[in-house]
Amino acid sequence: MVTIQIQDMQNYLIKNISVVNEGRSFQSDLLIKNGRIEKIGNNISVSFPVQEINGENLHLLPGCIDDQVHFREPGLTHKATIYTESKAAVAGGVTSFMEMPNTLPPAFTQKLLEEKYQIAAESSLANYSFYMGTSNDNTEEALRTNEKKNDVCGLKIFMGSSTGNLLVDNYLTLDKLFGGSEVLIATHCESERIIKENLEIFLAKKRTLTAVDHPLIRSVDACFESSLTAIQFAKKYGSRLHVFHLSTEKELGLFTNMIPLAEKRITAEVCVHHLHFSSNDYNRLGNLIKCNPAIKAPENREALWRALLDDRLDLIATDHAPHTISEKGFFRNSLGLLESISGLEGSYLQAHAGLPLVQHSLLLMLDYVKKGKISIEKLVEKMSHAVAVCFQIPDRGFIREGYHADLVLVDMNRDTNVHARNILYKCGWSPLEGEHFPASIKYTFVNGHPVYGNGTFDESQWGKRLKFKR
Repeated sequence: MVTIQIQDMQNYLIKNISVVNEGRSFQSDLLIKNGRIEKIGNNISVSFPVQEINGENLHLLPGCIDDQVHFREPGLTHKATIYTESKAAVAGGVTSFMEMPNTLPPAFTQKLLEEKYQIAAESSLANYSFYMGTSNDNTEEALRTNEKKNDVCGLKIFMGSSTGNLLVDNYLTLDKLFGGSEVLIATHCESERIIKENLEIFLAKKRTLTAVDHPLIRSVDACFESSLTAIQFAKKYGSRLHVFHLSTEKELGLFTNMIPLAEKRITAEVCVHHLHFSSNDYNRLGNLIKCNPAIKAPENREALWRALLDDRLDLIATDHAPHTISEKGFFRNSLGLLESISGLEGSYLQAHAGLPLVQHSLLLMLDYVKKGKISIEKLVEKMSHAVAVCFQIPDRGFIREGYHADLVLVDMNRDTNVHARNILYKCGWSPLEGEHFPASIKYTFVNGHPVYGNGTFDESQWGKRLKFKR
């Protein structure tokens, strides 16, 4: 498939749209020319050919930037590919993503990292970046990322093991990484020691473990101790630290809202599933919502919401992590519904951890807008603006003249129901099946190209590699 060159790109004029940007909503027209936002204003007139889109009764948002996804390619493509998951992403209003290194083989060398960029250049419908992976024995290679600080989103450190074999638990290695990195360090914070101790205690009870036990094994203290350790290393060296997927109330005291985001050296995020689910949902969904860090007791969810709204938590992501239905210990019954495989020995321990979410993250959060939990302006800040600021991504994340036209048109009056027939993930399921969202994605523009519109895709143009201004 041939990518359209910039001079061949169609120009677009979106009329009478409700623009949501930088803390306010206002009626305007918007002109897209050669992939960028040319003009924002009322009654825009043009002297060159454009395709006009009627934006009446629609909202225009900057495209979501998801800084934490697992698209599984290379090596785990029975679960997902960059093509399939980027397609799901743009259908959900996500125009850029940053992907994790725990593929097969893991991205432990600069060569393997660049191979992932090459795959995306030929198959991603969204803009893309990939984290450099770290292990206990690849420190020098990982720190070579300093040479391309404007071309790679960051280093990823798994301080607790999750899916795959990436784990950095050697304090000497951590010291070298935090002391030597000139790029953002993103951490998965869970204490491997505490998790193992908790698991031994539960196994000693000689009973069958279930998903209900998950937040007790991967506990609040496991998260807190690891996050505290990462912050101590970051403060020692003044490192740029970003802590992924906060899940506990206890951790929130480690972060501040007293510093402007652009000046913060330590930032944190929350994922949509930790805002939506609680441990009460394990009885209903079981291993379908098994993820790391675990979804915890309801008081943690409410604390996460408070911290998101008062800016101790800086942005919203998904940690999109697809596994096949059988890897979660489920199958589809004759009615097309997800059903647990009965009698599967050790199903909790065998079930893979992770949830597919990138197609529905914006819709899920717009549901909370409708419910009055968060304003649409604050939502745009946390899913677009703040990500661009946090990662220092130039010309994206805002609706500004001269910026790349990464845009989403949303119909806040047309419902979306999640069911097996409209799920685009390669794994073919979602923990949100049966959910009803009171909004829908009408169009998604990536670099001025309408890759998704009215339920159809235009795959004539691939996304671009994200750049960073550091």
